Amino acid sequence: MSIRVRFAPSPTGALHIGGVRTALFNYLLAKKHGGTFILRIEDTDKNRFVEGAEQYIIDTLKWCGIEPTEGIGFGDGNFAPYRQSERKEIYKKYVQQLIDSGHAYYAFDTPEELEAMRERLKGENHQAYDIITRMTMRNSLTLSADATKNLIEKNTPFVVRLKVPSDEIIEVDDLIRGKITFNTKELDDKVLMKADGMPTYHLANVIDDYEMGITHVIRGEEWLPSAGHHVLLYCVLGFEATMPKFAHLPLILKPDGKGKLSKRDGAKFGFPVFPIGWKGDAPENSFDGFKEKGFYPQAVINFLALLGWSSGTEQEIYSLTEFVELFSLEKIHKAGARFDYDKAKWFNQQYIMRTSNEDLAEQLHTACAEKDYKATKKFLTGFAGLMKERVIFFNDFLEKGYYFFEDVKTYDKPNLEKRWKGDNREKFDDLIQFIATLEFHNAQDMEHAVKDWITNNNLRLGEVFPTLRIALAGTMQGPGIFDMAYILGKTKTIARLKKAKQDFDALVYTESKSN
Repeated sequence: MSIRVRFAPSPTGALHIGGVRTALFNYLLAKKHGGTFILRIEDTDKNRFVEGAEQYIIDTLKWCGIEPTEGIGFGDGNFAPYRQSERKEIYKKYVQQLIDSGHAYYAFDTPEELEAMRERLKGENHQAYDIITRMTMRNSLTLSADATKNLIEKNTPFVVRLKVPSDEIIEVDDLIRGKITFNTKELDDKVLMKADGMPTYHLANVIDDYEMGITHVIRGEEWLPSAGHHVLLYCVLGFEATMPKFAHLPLILKPDGKGKLSKRDGAKFGFPVFPIGWKGDAPENSFDGFKEKGFYPQAVINFLALLGWSSGTEQEIYSLTEFVELFSLEKIHKAGARFDYDKAKWFNQQYIMRTSNEDLAEQLHTACAEKDYKATKKFLTGFAGLMKERVIFFNDFLEKGYYFFEDVKTYDKPNLEKRWKGDNREKFDDLIQFIATLEFHNAQDMEHAVKDWITNNNLRLGEVFPTLRIALAGTMQGPGIFDMAYILGKTKTIARLKKAKQDFDALVYTESKSN
């Protein structure tokens, strides 16, 4: 049998990073076996629908490089439509089948009646609409056939509920967790169709998975409590022979390991929890994602794949192709995986370091254009080589290395105050003139020449080099002094050193004299 899997998010806002991991594992299983990966949109809850969320999901999967074979935004196969809101008539047919077979019933209870039931049962540790309570409520099980028909003809609001059998054992063979059992006396009579005629998740996902030939349902652990209802539905609908295999993924936990990572934790812990940025209806509902932070999609995928899955080796950096080759559901762990943002940053750093200077230059060319920086391919290639081991995020290239493209904005005053005095200051003009005589063929020859000049002028490297570094970059951090000078070129280097002498005098020397 050809493997068919689906990723079926609801368009209720930005897609949580945990959802991306679910999509990834579905993608990997399909690719591993030459199967089909479907994107289906579960939009039956009109109250929670958010404009733009569907396109956001599509854009996310494209950015991550885990594009579905078919589905919304990726081409129709033989099972369209892929939006549940467009499959209403399909669900109605199966709802009627369940009612006719006695496996579902009409329930006319008002919100007030449901609340009264819960209030009545308070203190009994039982507030569910189930085999115990359903015979005390207003539904087609307690009403006559004529009364039920009359209420429907009068357009009395109703829902359709699953009639859970009493005291039966339901078994779920989970590919990650093994055999899980549910006793039906512990299950409530789930609503299958709402008063607006739309199905709930429980009914729609079972019918859609059956109709679309889904062979494996890979989803988050939070859906495990619902698995009993879903298996029961497969059985009473007559789908048992083609029921998919289930695999419930472990939770992604908060950094401290205490509870599931939520959408709100990004602001709390100071890191992104969305793959790409989301623009909400207000500033407080708008968020940057991993993309805007400067992460490579390959690094995000690498990080997510290892949250709950392991190849069994010490290897940590994998290409998507390698993940496909090695992936199996049996290697997914049962226990929750702690979200380690520092580890995510490490992955991104590794991907930047492993990218060629030429490829980085191509990427930087676009980023420079956005900032109106003018730079040649040769310059950007050299710049990338100097900075790639000193950055974590792609954005760091132009943020930390801005001084390669424009004048230094601020100088490290505390370090200048220690060094901008005496012979060091007085001979700085002579040093500039000497550097102006050098050929900027390579950084090594320049460094040797300046070291000789320092020795001949009875100065110390520890006095001169830090001053040169601050003059070129404004900071004690960054690439080697002469590597920077070589990339900047003679004209820019000399101009920057001359400007720095004037700035240093204004910032430190004049001020210290007046004190």
